[in-house]
Amino acid sequence: MPICTLIAADSLESGNFSEAKDRLAEAGSIPNAFDWLAEGKAVDISFAGDLADARAALAGLEDRFDIVVQDEGNRRKMLLVSDMDSTMITVECIDELADYAGIKPQIAAITERAMAGELDFAEALKARVALLAGLDENVIAQCLRERVQPMPGAEILVRTMTGWGAHAVLVSGGFTSFTGPVADMLGFHDVHANILEIKNGRLTGALAGDIVDASTKRLVLHAAAEARGFALESALAVGDGANDLPMIAAAVSGGGLGVGYHPRPQLAQAANFSVRHNNLTALLFAQGIKPHDWAD
Repeated sequence: MPICTLIAADSLESGNFSEAKDRLAEAGSIPNAFDWLAEGKAVDISFAGDLADARAALAGLEDRFDIVVQDEGNRRKMLLVSDMDSTMITVECIDELADYAGIKPQIAAITERAMAGELDFAEALKARVALLAGLDENVIAQCLRERVQPMPGAEILVRTMTGWGAHAVLVSGGFTSFTGPVADMLGFHDVHANILEIKNGRLTGALAGDIVDASTKRLVLHAAAEARGFALESALAVGDGANDLPMIAAAVSGGGLGVGYHPRPQLAQAANFSVRHNNLTALLFAQGIKPHDWAD
């Protein structure tokens, strides 16, 4: 049975609920039962009809709600593959390192263009890392301590999913110096990221090993699913920028959930669910999980 989930930015009132049902009915997606996931906040509406038609019918409500339309079967995912910067944490780590070096505006401008898909990610990464040459490696620990904070809802999402046996993978175009501590903090099992080259206690301005880019993220999703015998319909992939697009598109094409978290426009077009109004607990509502079943 198809199902749509409405997650309000603030509160979901009866008039909003009625409008959603009317829009579905007008599109030939006849609403059936409904179930409050959190009264006044998130609701499931089952319906009979086409998923694409229902999505189109509800698109006009996306300025007020985060909306996911999917088949009800297999909603609870067994694989979580997530980006880190601006997804599981609130900052872009390379921009924060640049701040300690006194060049944040210069690097942040490149980061934004890369995340918007305007620049080749690998080349933009190498250019930004080169600008950090000479930075004391102790700044990494300082940055972790002073700047790196979990995105609201991140730990609840990861620990709730791993609590039912899901496997969680953090894959980042950032750096292992950050992904390891963040994975430990939030409860991820595996990490994939770039390695900053450090010699004599200072960043050299280079990377060690292969670059983790957009294609790597897609490969990590496929490999993680294959290693555990999961079809991609059991996967939830989430990110915010253009370098997450192949990973998100692969999850969607495989029948899973590809999520744009406060996404750039290019990524939003590839995702089948975008979170624009809520924190990461919206991904639990999308899987039909009520707050009393969330991890503490």
